[in-house]
Amino acid sequence: MKKMLWSKAPSSACLREVCRNEKEKVVDSLRGKPNVNEEYREAFRTNSYIEMCKKVQCQIETITCFDEEQSFSSSSSSSSIHLPRTQNVHLFQYLLEPRPETLTSIIESSNLHQCLLNYFEVSLEACKICESLLTNVHQVRINYLSIKNVIKSIKLVPDSADRTHNHYNATFRNLASYVKHKNPFSSMNSEKFNELHDSHVSLLHKLTSQCTKTKRRSIKFIKFIKKLMATLLVAGCGTMAIVLLVLAIHSVVGMVGAPALVLCILVVFLVKKIKRAKKISSKTCGQLDIAARGVYILINDFGTMSRIVKRLNEEMEHRRFVADICVKKGNNNHVLREVVNEFQMNESCFLEQLEELENQIYLCFLDINRSRRLVVQEMDKY
Repeated sequence: MKKMLWSKAPSSACLREVCRNEKEKVVDSLRGKPNVNEEYREAFRTNSYIEMCKKVQCQIETITCFDEEQSFSSSSSSSSIHLPRTQNVHLFQYLLEPRPETLTSIIESSNLHQCLLNYFEVSLEACKICESLLTNVHQVRINYLSIKNVIKSIKLVPDSADRTHNHYNATFRNLASYVKHKNPFSSMNSEKFNELHDSHVSLLHKLTSQCTKTKRRSIKFIKFIKKLMATLLVAGCGTMAIVLLVLAIHSVVGMVGAPALVLCILVVFLVKKIKRAKKISSKTCGQLDIAARGVYILINDFGTMSRIVKRLNEEMEHRRFVADICVKKGNNNHVLREVVNEFQMNESCFLEQLEELENQIYLCFLDINRSRRLVVQEMDKY
C-alpha cells in the first residue's frame, strides 16, 4: 500500500518543475500589469504637460516683468503718493479653461444642476490654491539663495583660519536673513489640506449620489410611460372591438377612425416623452459623471501635494531652527561647519522635493483644465 502511494506521489524534480512554472506565471502576470510609477512619470512627458509648463513659466515671466516695471516706476517717481497697479494679475486667469467669463455665459444660457455649479467653483478654488503653492515654491527658491551663498562662501574658504572678519559677517548675515524670512509653506498646513480633502470628498459624494438618483428617476419615469402606453393600447383596442360588435360596419368607420387617430397621437407623444427623458438623463448623468471623475483626480492630486508640502514644511522649519542656533552661537566655527555640512548633505533631496511639488502643481493645473473642458464638451453635445 505504501509503495503504491509513494509511486503516485510526485518526485522532487516534478515539484521543482511545477514551482518553476508557477513562478513564471506570476512573473508574466506581473509584467502584464501596468507600472503605476512608470505611468506617473509618463504623465510628465506628454505634450499637454510640456505645453502647460511653458504656459505657466511664460506667464510667471510676464507677471515678474510687470511687477519690476511697476516697482521701478514707483521708486523713480518724485511724488510721495504710491502708484497703484494698473491691473490685478493672477496666474489662474490665464491658465483656467474655459475662462471664468466664458463659463459664466455658458452657465447663464443653460440650466445646470447645482452640483455642477459647485464643481466649477471648487475647480476654480483649486486652481487658485495651485497658484498660491507655485508662488510659495518660487519664494522658497528665493529664500534659499541665502543658504547657497553660505555654502559657496564656506567652500571658497574651507579653512577657518583663513576666514576674515568680513567673511564671517557676510556668512552670518545670510543665515540671519534666511531665519528672518517666514516659511512660505506654513500657511498651507495639514489642517487646511484636510479641510480641502473633506470638501472635495463631500462634493464627490453629492455628484455620484445625484447621478444615481437621476438614473433611477429616469428609469422609473420611462417605466411609467411604457405602462401608460400599454394601458392605452389595450383600452383602445378593447373600445374599438366593442364598437365594431355593437354597430354596423358602414356606420362606424368615422367613429372608429377618430379614436384610432387620437390613440396614435397619444402613442407618438409618449414615445417622444421617452426619448426626451432618456436624452435629459444621459446628458445630466454624463456631466455629473465627468465632474465626479474630475473631483476624484483632484483629491488624488491634492493628496500627493499635501504630502510633499508637509515634508517641505518640516524641512524648512528644521533648517530655520538650525540656522537660528548657528546665528545665536556667534563666531563658532564648529557649529557653523556642522550646519553647513547638514545643508550640503540634504540639499539635493530638498531641491528634488521642491521640483517634485512644482511638477505636481503643473499636473494638477492640467487635470483641472481637462476635466472642465470635458464637462463643457458634454454640455455642448445636446
